[in-house]
Amino acid sequence: MSDVSENITSIDQRRALRKRANFTALVTDVISGQSIGHLGNLSANGMLLISAHPPRSEAIYQVSLTLPGLGSSPQTIEVGIQEQWQEEAASPGQVWAGYRIVAIGDSDAALLGAWLELPGQS
Repeated sequence: MSDVSENITSIDQRRALRKRANFTALVTDVISGQSIGHLGNLSANGMLLISAHPPRSEAIYQVSLTLPGLGSSPQTIEVGIQEQWQEEAASPGQVWAGYRIVAIGDSDAALLGAWLELPGQS
């Protein structure tokens, strides 16, 4: 039996403001240096990645991504993410995967928050 507060937290996380990436953003595994996908959307506590290969179930990654519009040059943030779900996309050879942000530094959280507040698609 699951805890009701965990279910409410899960629902609240899912309802967080998500902003579609209206730009091409590669998300890079900091440890391997390889791209793990393109950013589909981003919120304060998660992201959707579009990848060529499925991630490991519940895998944890340390990733970096660049966010435009936060000054004269794009800003790169680094976050820890954990895979929550995945499914094949309508386009052959693509996988959609949802990740929860499990670790983010204060300065990166501030940059992410500022980016989410910028006018644009939600």
